Amino acid sequence: MSDTGMGTNPGTSRESRQSGLSRARSATRLPAQDLDRARRFYAEKLGLEPVDERPGGLLYRCGGTEFAVFRSTGVSPGTFTQMGWEVDDLESVMSELAQRGVVFEEVDAPGFRTSGGISEIEGNYPSKGARGERGVWFRDSEGNLLGIGELVV
Repeated sequence: MSDTGMGTNPGTSRESRQSGLSRARSATRLPAQDLDRARRFYAEKLGLEPVDERPGGLLYRCGGTEFAVFRSTGVSPGTFTQMGWEVDDLESVMSELAQRGVVFEEVDAPGFRTSGGISEIEGNYPSKGARGERGVWFRDSEGNLLGIGELVV
C-alpha cells in the first residue's frame, strides 16, 4: 500500500476500479408534501404498506429492494421516471392497478411507440437478455412519475 491508503497499482483490475457503492444496495427516495396522503395512495392504489416508519418518512419493500417516501417542502417536477418496477405480466398489473383507481399516463417520446397506453421501447441492456421493454407510467399522489416495465425477450 502507498501512503495514501490506496493500492500501489490502482485500476489494474475491474474489481480494484469498483467503488464501495458497486457492492451496495440502492434505495429510491421519493418526496411527499403530504405524507399521510402519500401513505393512503400507496396503500389504496398500489396495495403497499410501509414496513417501517420514522417521523417524516415511510419505508417500503418490494421484491428485495426498498424505497422511502419522505416529507419534503420541495415539489417533484414529475418530468422523468423517478422509480420503476419490473414485472412479468404488465397487462395483469395494469388491470389490478386500474381497478384500484390508478390512472396511466400517455407517453409520447422519441423512440417509444405507444398503443393502448403501453409504450414499446426498442432495445434494452444486453445483460438483461431482452430485445426491448414494454412500459407504462403513472403519478403518485405527490406528482412523482413512476413506471412499470416488462422485458421483451
